[in-house]
Amino acid sequence: MVKNKKYLQKQISSSPQQVVKWFVYIIRTKNNLLYTGITTNVERRFSEHQRSKKGAKFFRQSPPLEVVYIEQKKNRSNAMKRENAIKKLNRKEKEILINSKNQIGHPI
Repeated sequence: MVKNKKYLQKQISSSPQQVVKWFVYIIRTKNNLLYTGITTNVERRFSEHQRSKKGAKFFRQSPPLEVVYIEQKKNRSNAMKRENAIKKLNRKEKEILINSKNQIGHPI
């Protein structure tokens, strides 16, 4: 059990040997809605959205079905900028992004 998670996260992110990778992801819900978020671990975050109170409130109206898009970024700042850009897209533009640049190597 880690007593000070913030300290550990800071050490990991500031350590030159350990580079934290950030991901922008899009999840399709049961009602065919699209949710965009960022994380360092897509599988863990998807699981949280499915089964945990740590998941986004967005999924209370429609449960998450599948991760349909993943894009890797160098750092949190770049991931947040990309997330905001994707959130500004309309539905048709998001579907084009998902279909044209689908970077998922395996199902989650």
